[in-house]
Amino acid sequence: MKVYGDQRLKLITCNSNPGLAREIAEVIGVPLCDAEVLRFSDGEIRIRLDESVRGCDVFVIQSTCAPVNDHLMELLVMVDALRRASAKTINVVVPYYGYARQDRKARARDPITAKLVANLIETAGADRVISLDLHAMQIQGFFDIPVDHLLGVPILSEYFRSKGLEEVVVVSPDHGGVVRARRLADELSAPLAIIDKRRPEPNVSEVMNIIGKISGKTCILIDDIIDTAGTLVLAANALLEGGAKEIYACCTHPVLSGPAMERLDKSPLREIVVTNTIPIRHPNPSKKIKVLSVAPLVGEAIIRVHEELSVSKLFEEPVFRNKKVFSSPVLK
Repeated sequence: MKVYGDQRLKLITCNSNPGLAREIAEVIGVPLCDAEVLRFSDGEIRIRLDESVRGCDVFVIQSTCAPVNDHLMELLVMVDALRRASAKTINVVVPYYGYARQDRKARARDPITAKLVANLIETAGADRVISLDLHAMQIQGFFDIPVDHLLGVPILSEYFRSKGLEEVVVVSPDHGGVVRARRLADELSAPLAIIDKRRPEPNVSEVMNIIGKISGKTCILIDDIIDTAGTLVLAANALLEGGAKEIYACCTHPVLSGPAMERLDKSPLREIVVTNTIPIRHPNPSKKIKVLSVAPLVGEAIIRVHEELSVSKLFEEPVFRNKKVFSSPVLK
């Protein structure tokens, strides 16, 4: 393990994704701080911080995934503890930003919970946020502190490039994901197709039409989140009926709630490629799932923030590609 020389850089993990935090610590070359998030007997959160962070740049690693409210509260209490412990800067690393899909008023009297979460993180005392593939780009504007928005597409594209697939077409499962799909298509030098669908109610979708040539092609569906997998499986079935030769899927955030695993197992998808922004804790995960690690990307971003270097250069000069990108601690 390499050793990062500046002891003013501190990494702390809460309870949502300690495996990813350990990988990030290994990439950077610093140990995780001696800190724990515990519970009192009544369920209240207790922070145990057993080393000094005074004058340090502290990076708290915590995905606000399920149980989202517990993990969000852990993050807020940890940030408050660090602020009172005189940390120089408190940088919140949220690989998966919970409540991101509640980014606007879809109907009268709806809350905008993604903005509320941003307010809570700021009020707790965070100085910066680092996140991956926010569901809505405008969430960056919900904060009045810097937000570094990292992209998962380079990691996903590098994996598919390594497979040597032929006659690839990248497919967006809806109009909202076209920008993301176009990024992957550009990385793979592949054409783009779009599935035009109508969603009559939440978690229910109906495929209407496929825009683009997919007959006899190897199709790669891409989304930022796979939740119940209903939309994804419906899209895969439509591509199969349209004459696709092989169908793959990929996403950054494997929420995988409810019937997702069963649906993926029974789907025509050959492989589902995800990252470890969210740990997969399902007792019987699908053998079709391949997990890639975002630790090299997040680790490089943390170093660049600490050393006051450009984070955007990560995507102009893919420096993390020569590192151990394809780590699958849970699934092979």
